[in-house]
Amino acid sequence: MAAQRRNLIQSHQSWTDDLPLCQMCGVGTAPNCVYGPDGKGTESHPNEDGHLRFRGEDGCFLYGVFNGYDGSRVASFASQCLTAELLLGQLNSSHTDNDVRRILTQAFNVVEKSYFETIDDALAEKAHLSNFLVPHNENVSFHQLSSQNQKVQERLKELEQEVSGGATAVVALILNNKLYIANVGTNRALLCKSSSDGQNQVLQIGRPHSTDNEDELQRLAALGVDSARVRQAGQIGGQSSTRRLGDYRVKFNYNEIDLLSAAKTMPVIAEPEIHGSQSLDSVTGFLLLMSEGLINALESAHGPEQANQEIVAMVAAELAQQTTLEAVAQSVVDRVKRLHHDVYVSGRQRATYCSRHEDMTLLIRTLNYLLADGALTPTQGGRIYPVSVPYSNSQSTSKTSVTLSLVMPSQSTLTNGTNTASTLEEGTPTPGSQSPTATLQSTNTQTQSSSSSSGDGSLFRQRGSQAAQPDETGRVPPYVDFSQFYRLWGTDHSDGQSTQGGLGPQ
Repeated sequence: MAAQRRNLIQSHQSWTDDLPLCQMCGVGTAPNCVYGPDGKGTESHPNEDGHLRFRGEDGCFLYGVFNGYDGSRVASFASQCLTAELLLGQLNSSHTDNDVRRILTQAFNVVEKSYFETIDDALAEKAHLSNFLVPHNENVSFHQLSSQNQKVQERLKELEQEVSGGATAVVALILNNKLYIANVGTNRALLCKSSSDGQNQVLQIGRPHSTDNEDELQRLAALGVDSARVRQAGQIGGQSSTRRLGDYRVKFNYNEIDLLSAAKTMPVIAEPEIHGSQSLDSVTGFLLLMSEGLINALESAHGPEQANQEIVAMVAAELAQQTTLEAVAQSVVDRVKRLHHDVYVSGRQRATYCSRHEDMTLLIRTLNYLLADGALTPTQGGRIYPVSVPYSNSQSTSKTSVTLSLVMPSQSTLTNGTNTASTLEEGTPTPGSQSPTATLQSTNTQTQSSSSSSGDGSLFRQRGSQAAQPDETGRVPPYVDFSQFYRLWGTDHSDGQSTQGGLGPQ
């Protein structure tokens, strides 16, 4: 059986070829990058991320983002096996919430067990060959070893590449129009909901299983692990995650790792933390699944404080401009990549955090949300989105956010699969009237903390339907007001440096 599974994964055959892809989502990706002194980037390894987006039966949808490391084998295997364990008849509309959570947990357990079955033979051969190695001698080079020892070492290196590596995963399941999130590791899920009263709430569903997660540290401490040392180290086996798929070194050999040697049982696990269900009835907005690489790139460039709000604002802006979800997701990833690069080449203090980034993956699933009409222009009225322009001077790592109101094309809302006119509520403003300003709330479902955006910038805001008219030259007045940005920039850089000839209209 192990040999069959191993041959299957090596032949790159998918167990889910016949499942239809979901057309209500888009995926954007970017490879890892290391910047040189000249600002040019190079890839340090092939892309290791993975994702899935399938439509099953009985109104069942499955999405996932997998952040692989030390190779893409685990991420690729997990995306195929998990789909096979969930969408080939295991789930149906009669299942209760407890049933769904149980099936999700079982699916992750099967993925973990099945993956290790695929590398059983390689691990056995590796253990066998290790018995033939001569004791390590630092004074003896590889070329001075006997021919037999050289071959053993070369084969051991090949086997290590075959069996090493792991992945973290965040998976979203929609069944009976209810959302379930299963998380293993350090990826992230965000749900943006636009409510009827104009409030637009951003929910981070769960917390990353990392070495600074208090619940995870308590779990490790209960197993006998020194949680203070884990927090201080910041990594376990080269990764910050305390839960992961694969990675035989921390699963089978944890007692040989100093940081984990006191553990009574396996400390790094693949058991998912499941959140839900959450009803999606009457919800308008979108769901985001993000790999750790995307999150870290944005937080490295701008700091972690407003990362969720920033990525949601980017998605909202692109949804108002792009005509396909694939283009939306890719545009957002490209924007994060540019932000990260620009901070590095700027030479500012945060540039030290931006010398490299890992693979980035973003999956967007819309919820009763209609894409922009490509025929519209930004001057034809519609929503206004903020663009956060963070910057810091050379003396500070703090982030100053300036909210610029950008008028985006108006959209229709999608109700029960049909297009209807775009409205707010019963009090939809007439042309020329001022609509109320919505606020952006950020909520972590683990801590239940929330905050609202301040100022005149909001995630979703409507203006009167009067569009700017071209003048006699065919041009329209500017619809982006940078005055606040220029003022704050000048204040932040008023230490003797003149902004004349630089920022601002001359």
